Amino acid sequence: MIPRHHNSGFANGYPRGTTFDISPHRFQPRTSAPVNRRPRKLFVRLGVAAFAFILLCLCIWPHKPVSLGILSSPEDLELETVRYYDLTNVQGTARGWEREERILLCVPLRDAEPHLPMFFSHLRNFTYPHHLIDLAFLVSDSKDRTLEVLLDSLKLIQADQDPKQPYGEISIIEKDFGQKVNQDVESRHGFAAQANRRKLMAQARNWLLSAALRPYHSWIYWRDVDVETAPFTILEDLMRHNKDVIVPNVWRPLPDWLGGEQPYDLNSWQESETALALADTLDEDAVIVEGYAEYATWRPHLAYLRDPYGDPDMEMEIDGVGGVSILARAKVFRSGVHFPAFSFQKHAETEGFGKMAKRMKYSVVGLPHYVIWHLYEPSVDDIRHMEEMEQERIAHEKAESEKKAKEQKIKEAFQDANSQWEMDKKGMREQQKHYKQEKHYKQEKQEKQEKQEKQEKQEKQEKQEKQEKQEKQEKQEKQEKQEKQEKQEKQEKQEKQEKQEKQLKAGSPVL
Repeated sequence: MIPRHHNSGFANGYPRGTTFDISPHRFQPRTSAPVNRRPRKLFVRLGVAAFAFILLCLCIWPHKPVSLGILSSPEDLELETVRYYDLTNVQGTARGWEREERILLCVPLRDAEPHLPMFFSHLRNFTYPHHLIDLAFLVSDSKDRTLEVLLDSLKLIQADQDPKQPYGEISIIEKDFGQKVNQDVESRHGFAAQANRRKLMAQARNWLLSAALRPYHSWIYWRDVDVETAPFTILEDLMRHNKDVIVPNVWRPLPDWLGGEQPYDLNSWQESETALALADTLDEDAVIVEGYAEYATWRPHLAYLRDPYGDPDMEMEIDGVGGVSILARAKVFRSGVHFPAFSFQKHAETEGFGKMAKRMKYSVVGLPHYVIWHLYEPSVDDIRHMEEMEQERIAHEKAESEKKAKEQKIKEAFQDANSQWEMDKKGMREQQKHYKQEKHYKQEKQEKQEKQEKQEKQEKQEKQEKQEKQEKQEKQEKQEKQEKQEKQEKQEKQEKQEKQEKQLKAGSPVL
């Protein structure tokens, strides 16, 4: 007799003693055919007959097309694998943090190991809710430990005890593009490498975005890993302007002997007639790059319009954008705008992206007075100059050390002379002190004498003035007396004359 069950478990493959378990198990092979094969064949025949009947009914009577619900409303969806997204709800608004709009933060990485600690310190300080930010990294053509350091940094921030620190979904994309240009500042910014380098960078950005963009993202924020200083509120600050594409001004600090600071990102600019005329003279595949004597475009650059005391919210319409820090609505990319890896209107990558966005009637804006600071990377000439300065410093320190050693040697050799010199100095100081005292006494005596002479002179002058005043008074009294006498004589004469006239008038002889 053939046994109906295995000794080790039930016929359904579960271990003995259990009827259901969520864990996977290995099913044991059957030793013989099951006894219920006939009923199963009957069920199969009935199923085939039912299917044929339903198919015949569908052919005879009119019917509505069968729908899986992919384009229907969410209430009609019944399949677990179907996801419904209404893209009208992810247009991006000026206050996205209040509407819980999700941001995709895209970061291209190449040999970025030294900069990742600084970048993650910025991530920790962002004020936009971290759970609304998804991170996407593209690691390409790297020879250092970029990927390992990135993974370690992500583990730390995602496991942070502070519930506000962990971010949303995180994507890490690995893709090499055959970038041959070295990462030193001379190679990256040399004119000869610009066109091909920018085209490869455009490919990298497009690969990263196409792999990471989800239907629920409202904003895309591109950020270079080597930004040194930026406001913690940069996402809200840029978003508040409610523009389709917006960039800040980017400068970099310099050593004092180089001027202290300098405009860095010259890829954000307004178009000029000179540049348009230049573009007409170039080949179809040519790419204009800013900041090089080979292409004199005379464009107004966002970087050069900075006023340290200007309004940080002031906007400027631009045509080309730099890639250090870009905030753009996701709909811009969904509508077909991308980073051209070819010559688009004689531009590629971020500048071509700006041109393409303007071509599709999107707003492209820069903030000339809102500044973030890129890390200072010394050029070959800077490094050479710093090495020369270091050699000069070492030589100066060596000379100072030799001078001190020589002075010490002289001091030890002429210790007695130094003692005598100390005594001489003491005597000279005492003599100088005596001289100062004598000079002070002499000066006091002279001042006293001058004061006395001044006082005598003043008394003499007062006496003279008193005498002159007395003489003047006597003279005045004498004059008054004389005038009085003359007046009296005149009066007597007048009286005598009147008397004579009176006698003549009376007929009396005048005696």
